[in-house]
Amino acid sequence: MADDQSLPNRPAAQVRSPEPPPAAPQVSAPSKSNRKRLFGLLGAVVLVAAVGYILYDVLVLSHSVSTDDAYVGADMAQITPQVNGQVLQVNVADTQPVKAGQVLVVIDPADARLALAQAQADYGRAVRRVQQYMANDQAAGAQIQARDADLLRAKAQLASAQSDVDRTSLDLKRREALSASGAVSGEELSTARNAYQTSVANLDGVKAAGAQDVANKTVAQGQLASSLALTQGSSLDDNPEVAAAKAAVDVARLNLSRTVLRAPFDGVISQRNVQLGQRVAVGAPLMSVVPISQVYVDANFKEVQLRKVEVGQPVELTADRYGKGVVFHGRVEGLSGGTGSAMALIPAQNATGNWIKVVQRLPVRIRLDPRELERHPLRVGLSMDVKVDVARPNAPPRAPGRLGAAPAATDL
Repeated sequence: MADDQSLPNRPAAQVRSPEPPPAAPQVSAPSKSNRKRLFGLLGAVVLVAAVGYILYDVLVLSHSVSTDDAYVGADMAQITPQVNGQVLQVNVADTQPVKAGQVLVVIDPADARLALAQAQADYGRAVRRVQQYMANDQAAGAQIQARDADLLRAKAQLASAQSDVDRTSLDLKRREALSASGAVSGEELSTARNAYQTSVANLDGVKAAGAQDVANKTVAQGQLASSLALTQGSSLDDNPEVAAAKAAVDVARLNLSRTVLRAPFDGVISQRNVQLGQRVAVGAPLMSVVPISQVYVDANFKEVQLRKVEVGQPVELTADRYGKGVVFHGRVEGLSGGTGSAMALIPAQNATGNWIKVVQRLPVRIRLDPRELERHPLRVGLSMDVKVDVARPNAPPRAPGRLGAAPAATDL
């Protein structure tokens, strides 16, 4: 009771009774229907998205392949000297545009001019020497004719000497027959005998002279053959000695022309590393000329993307330099003969050690429209985004082009 009395008197309204536990929330019928409607809407959105993606893949993605692993390239010309010498002129600088035939570098032509003068002198000497050979041919022919005349004279002299021998021999025999009867004196017999011996000696001399004439004709024939060996079957212009001397003149003249280095085609100068007064050697790289009007694109596609890629298919390209607003057009010109890893300096050795398959990329060469390149020039090494339309028919094959001749715009 004491405890009850010690409590202050409180009004009956202020005495708090224990609170009842909270009642469980009740879900109404409208909230359940809203959730079902939301789930149905979500499922419809997913279904529409899946159908849209499938349609987009079938109608769009399956008709083209694309890559951003593509870069601008060109068949650049490296300017190298073909003769040694000191540089007298350097007429261009890096980034300077040049035209075909424009003089880039001039090498001192003094040595080349002296070599040309020496070659021309040797050519003149060779011409005169061959003319002398031809004159010797005529002289040797005349000598043979003279030897023939000598032989004819010797034949006549031989006949005359033989006649004298026969006559003196008959006269000697007649006198010897008469000398036994004393009708011929000894002096007459001695005279006849001397005449016979003299005619025999003359006959021997004529025979010796005839043999000498035959030998002289043989010598003349040998001289003619030796002379003809240098000139027979050729004229003055196509004689081997004259032709060799003329070729030396052409070489010297060519070396003189090579002291002037010209641009092989229209382009832009790059990597110039030659200075005025520098002495250059044959084959030393002086600069490069980049034909920006004939650049191409090498796009590295994955091997799984090349199932429908063929030569001649149309291509759309964009460059990071100009952005998406400038679209270049071209055609597939060809596929490389090997992947980058196969063409590397140290190719992969997949037959040794552990092996992990890596998707390879194959370079695809794309030829661009030269009219678009003229409006929006590209530079070697710029990155490109490439999309090949594999659904359109291929263009007819074209003849292989050459450096310096741009493809016709109608081909694209």
